[in-house]
Amino acid sequence: MADVEQGSRPLSPHLQVYKLGLTMIVSGLHRITGVGMIVSAILIVWWFIALAVSPDYFAKVDWLLTTWIGLLVMIGSLWAFFHHLMNGIRHLFWDKGYFLDIPAVEKGARIVLFGAPVLMVLSVILIAII
Repeated sequence: MADVEQGSRPLSPHLQVYKLGLTMIVSGLHRITGVGMIVSAILIVWWFIALAVSPDYFAKVDWLLTTWIGLLVMIGSLWAFFHHLMNGIRHLFWDKGYFLDIPAVEKGARIVLFGAPVLMVLSVILIAII
């Protein structure tokens, strides 16, 4: 074997200089939003169960979900929903073989990253109007 000085060489230099790509970030967010929406679904089901149980219990749960923390969670859930939806649509295009070249993949990631907050804000405005 070659005589290599092991003391001055890092074991895994790629981990120290590795830069996360945009598509990797969007992929990670897709997974996180999928899990996060489970929490949102549980809260919404809890709200419906409270509605069926009694008016007093519903008032307590409704108060909790309409506090600033509850509203923040619900608005975050809207963002998670739209991010997950838009990225899922992007995956459907990939499944059909469209937009698989690198520039198109990165453009799709940017569309998801900027489109989800826009749809979330539009939804919040629409909900506030109604």
